[in-house]
Amino acid sequence: MTAPPDQPRDTPFQARRIIQAVLIVQLGIAAILFSADLLPSLATLVAPSDAPALTQPASPGDQTRRYSPRDVPTRVPNPGTRPIPATTDMPNRLAFAFTTWEDAPALILTGTIETGDAGRFADALALNPAPQVVFLNSPGGSVMDALAIGRTLRDLGVTTRLTQSDICLSACPYIFAAGTQRIADDDAWLGVHQHFFDENTVLPAFLAVENIQRGQAEVVGYLDDMGVDLRIMQPAMATPPDEIYLLTPQERIDYHLTTPPDE
Repeated sequence: MTAPPDQPRDTPFQARRIIQAVLIVQLGIAAILFSADLLPSLATLVAPSDAPALTQPASPGDQTRRYSPRDVPTRVPNPGTRPIPATTDMPNRLAFAFTTWEDAPALILTGTIETGDAGRFADALALNPAPQVVFLNSPGGSVMDALAIGRTLRDLGVTTRLTQSDICLSACPYIFAAGTQRIADDDAWLGVHQHFFDENTVLPAFLAVENIQRGQAEVVGYLDDMGVDLRIMQPAMATPPDEIYLLTPQERIDYHLTTPPDE
């Protein structure tokens, strides 16, 4: 009877080679993702924006300001301009404060819009009366979460408001656009710029072209649904992510982002 052939002695060695190859690929992917996070920061260090600081007053024709969500100050509204004052620090995740305003259910959204905040908002909404008025104070953040929150608010038929000391930048104007009536004090900051649309929000364009194109298409469709003039995309797309274009009160009306005073 013929003895069975011996098992190849190099099987453990081959397994180690396969494991090593997998690890090398994983390390390569990690390096790419790390570089994707790092490159925009390096670009900013090499060629930082020379625009004025965000806190410098803007005027028609002089509306581009340096922008970083980490550096956006909390502008505490004057007493009486909203149901409750903003916190002294801008929350690093969207905070929901359900309250009343002029005897109507109201909601104050404050802080950075993080990935997953649309789900948190849906959960909070299920436990509270549906608002009729929504106040905003946010430096922006996740575009897709902003669009989802905005569509929910449009279904509720809310009025969106910015008081004179409120900030609504980057992705925040998409939530503001959800209001059937949109009211912003002239001194409120409403600003737009370019966005990234990957879950890793700082992936450079050459690694995220498909996501950027899909994201821009969703933004355009959303703005059209909300009745905003798509010409607003021109200053947005012309302004890099480390800068913000502050819309003048007249531009807000021209782009149908705010409701004209006589309506």
